[in-house]
Amino acid sequence: MEINAERVIELVKSVRPLFMDHERASRITVKGAADFVTQVDFLVQERMRSGLFDMYPQVQFMGEEKDNRDIDFSGAVWILDPVDGTTNLIHDFRCSALSLALCDRGQMELGIIYQPYEDELFLAQRGKGAFLNGNPIHVSSVKDLGQSLISIGTSPHNHDLADRNFEDIKRVFLKCSDIRRTGSAAVDLAYVACGRLDAYFERCLNPWDFAAGMLLIEEAGGRVTTFAGRAVDVSGPSDILSSNGRIGILLEDELLPL
Repeated sequence: MEINAERVIELVKSVRPLFMDHERASRITVKGAADFVTQVDFLVQERMRSGLFDMYPQVQFMGEEKDNRDIDFSGAVWILDPVDGTTNLIHDFRCSALSLALCDRGQMELGIIYQPYEDELFLAQRGKGAFLNGNPIHVSSVKDLGQSLISIGTSPHNHDLADRNFEDIKRVFLKCSDIRRTGSAAVDLAYVACGRLDAYFERCLNPWDFAAGMLLIEEAGGRVTTFAGRAVDVSGPSDILSSNGRIGILLEDELLPL
């Protein structure tokens, strides 16, 4: 379907002041273990939902802070994480982002990740490349695992995975140049797309965490799969291994046994 990306970008950037509202960010609801939502999450999601509905009323809406059981992926679906990195937001650790994707009949057509603190907007449209604030971006050219900078996720809502996760992280740390942990899957994926990171992996991510970033990386020349190297199913939770391509293959083969 045809989408006016500029109108969508304008809507996305309109939420920037909400991320800076410390009072609303401190109004917290606990959803589960290490799982929080703030008034900012709800306000950003509602602004995006209503704005997208005004522009494209025929498109379904999947958001982190709503019940999504009625979503039909045989049609067009907006996939939104209003604040990816809510724990960071609560602590004023300025590394959170809005993540928005358009999935049409199971295929990603548009991906936007907006990091409001640096006013960085990452955009990808299928077949049109990936961009940061209008400038083309590409994944890194690093081919040696020992020279790679890799970001990791800890699946903080799934403490049962702690032993497996930290065993993986240790194996990777001992083979790569260094590791990073931003606390935002969207930021990590955007940074792989623009070459700041060479790879990022995490278990048990939801579609709103990875949908936009997956298209960004693919359009920037990289690769996104499950840990086993299979195609990612965007209709449900998945483990994610994203990279510039070569580094992901090395991680898959050597360091991330299922």
